[in-house]
Amino acid sequence: MKLLLDTQSFLWFISGNPKLSESARQLIEAADNQTFLSMASLWEMGIKISLGKLALDQPFETLIPEQITQNGVEVLHIQFSHISVVASLPFHHRDPFDRLIAAQASVFEAAMAPMVTSAILASEYQLNPRLSNLMVSVGTLLSLATTALWYLVLRAILA
Repeated sequence: MKLLLDTQSFLWFISGNPKLSESARQLIEAADNQTFLSMASLWEMGIKISLGKLALDQPFETLIPEQITQNGVEVLHIQFSHISVVASLPFHHRDPFDRLIAAQASVFEAAMAPMVTSAILASEYQLNPRLSNLMVSVGTLLSLATTALWYLVLRAILA
């Protein structure tokens, strides 16, 4: 499965923050999943550090590359196709970094990214974090079940 982390989920993951649900942490740590971090997230972190809105335990230029390598995270570079999607996204919110990451997820077709990101946003805005974490868990189980179901349906059709 491919996972595209947003900025906050990556920061919570590398810091061991309990705001990241256990199910999200397990998905990120699973060896058979591919985990990606958008270049937009790196850009956002750099801007927040320069504005004094983000403080890290180590220098950005040391900590972030080290964590990316150590955790097997791949950097997803920004492509023209991502920017094209941003131009057509509705304005559910105006955060340019989240909009770009959402566009990348839609182009990249990263599995589970919207669910993980939604749970994180719900937790961040204190919208019943237990419920949002439960939704990630239920969504993960449902996606596994529907994948198996589609496999059986396609196998029966193609047989």
